[in-house]
Order: sequence, then C-alpha cells, then structure tokens
Amino acid sequence: MDLTKFVETAKPLGLLGIRVTQHDEDIAEWHLEAEYRRNVYSVSKSFTACAVGFAVQEGLLSLKERLVDVFPDELPPVVSDPLKKARVRDLLTMCLGQESANLMSDRRPYYEDDNWVRLSLAIPFVYEPGTHFVYNNVGPYLAGMLVQRRSGCDLVSYLMPRLFSRLGFKRPTWETDPYGNTFGSSGLFLTLSELHTFGLFCLHKGEWNGKQILSRAWLEECASQQSDAPYGYCFWRGEYDSFRADGKYCQLAIMLPGRDAVVSLMAECRREAEMKRAVYDLVCSQL
Repeated sequence: MDLTKFVETAKPLGLLGIRVTQHDEDIAEWHLEAEYRRNVYSVSKSFTACAVGFAVQEGLLSLKERLVDVFPDELPPVVSDPLKKARVRDLLTMCLGQESANLMSDRRPYYEDDNWVRLSLAIPFVYEPGTHFVYNNVGPYLAGMLVQRRSGCDLVSYLMPRLFSRLGFKRPTWETDPYGNTFGSSGLFLTLSELHTFGLFCLHKGEWNGKQILSRAWLEECASQQSDAPYGYCFWRGEYDSFRADGKYCQLAIMLPGRDAVVSLMAECRREAEMKRAVYDLVCSQL
C-alpha cells in the first residue's frame, strides 16, 4: 500500500505515525520520528472494557449488578431513581444517566474531593439508564474501579498476566486517581506498535498465538452498537463496518473485520474530523 497521499494530507494535521496490517501481514508503515510511549487518552477505555471482560470471564462481577450494590459506601445522601436502576453494563455504553461529561482532563487536577467514586456517584443521574448517550469519563472509571476492588489490585497489575504480557508489552504507565487507583478512562501510555498489536488482538476477537485469551463473545459485544449512538462497550463504530479504540488528538486503532485489517495511528491533531476523514478515504478505502 502506498501511503504517500495520506501522509501528504495528514502530516500537516499532526500525524506522528501510521501502521497498516492486512491478513496478518504488515503492508504499510510511516513514522515521523522514533517510537516511544505516548498518552493514548481514551483508547484506555477500550483496555478497561477488556479488563471488565476478563473479570466477567473469571466470575468476579456481572454486568447486571446495580451500582447501589457495587458501591454501597459511596452513595449520595439521596439516591435518585435513575441511580437506583443503573447497572454495571451502563458504565461501558456511555448511557449511564448523567447529563454532562465529568472527570475530564481539564477538571481532574482541581476536584476538592479525592474520592472520585463518591464524587462520580454524587453527580446527578437524571436520565433512565440506557436511554441517553452522553460521552463521559465517569462510566469507564467506575468500571475500572470495580475490577480493581474485586481483583484486589490495580488495573495495570490485573492486566499484566492476562493481556499486556501476552501481547509482549512491558509494564506500562497509566494515570491514577488521587488515591493511586488506575484511571480507567484515560492516561495509558503506549507506543504505536503496542497500540497496533492491541488492534490485532481485537480484530482476532481475543485470540492470540493460537489461544483464546479473552472471550470471543465479549469482544463481539464490545464491537457491537449498544445504543442509538455508534458506540459499543468503550469502542466506537465507524465506516466500512469498522470499530475502533479512539483517543484524543487521533490516537486510533481501527479494526476492519470485513477486510481483515487494522489501521493504527498516533498524532498530535487538533483537527480530528479532518484526520479521520483522511484515514477512511485514503487508507481504509484502499484495503
């Protein structure tokens, strides 16, 4: 695959690197500089979704559990009806019932309450869970917190033997909350090659080196649209029947099952719509 036209278009937008694999063969790659670990922002959510999948697989939790039962000690004084109805599944679909985004990057350093679980549950739940898509860091953070509490370790330690080590990753850095818990919504640092390897793992629906590491059915659920929005369990749906792990400034792993391909890129892009348009039009369309 010739990436010349794409690079000409995307480099001025802040492209740092791209890698394309089809039928398990690398067919194109371009780097502005040597690879090193960068913040992949909300791609972290997709890893948290996998952590939840492992925990479900191991019987540590269920998507049907209610948040009021999962976090009984950190509920607000008055528990609204929508909060009473919210379940673990709602943490993954961005249909939690809150009306605005919280725990976002520009606010996290300034919260007075260091207990972000309590803080998150105190934010009003105004919608029936499952009915309103609102992109929000609260859900994946709480999902990651549940895995950590049930497993007795942080998300990085939980995922090391189950996923990171199996994919060949050295222990990564991941942002934490004020108490030192992994912040499952953002702040994971990866190289482009590591991001791409994760994309291949997702394309193969949890199979790696001939072993089914994570349930195939779980990754199919993650990749399937779960509401009116093009969103699964912490993965976005996209063109060409694709699904993707998607982080701010265009950290992307785009899985195209129908074309047996993965397209991954890292960037420092403030014009994300233009970058994604270029990826779909000049790369994905050529597969």
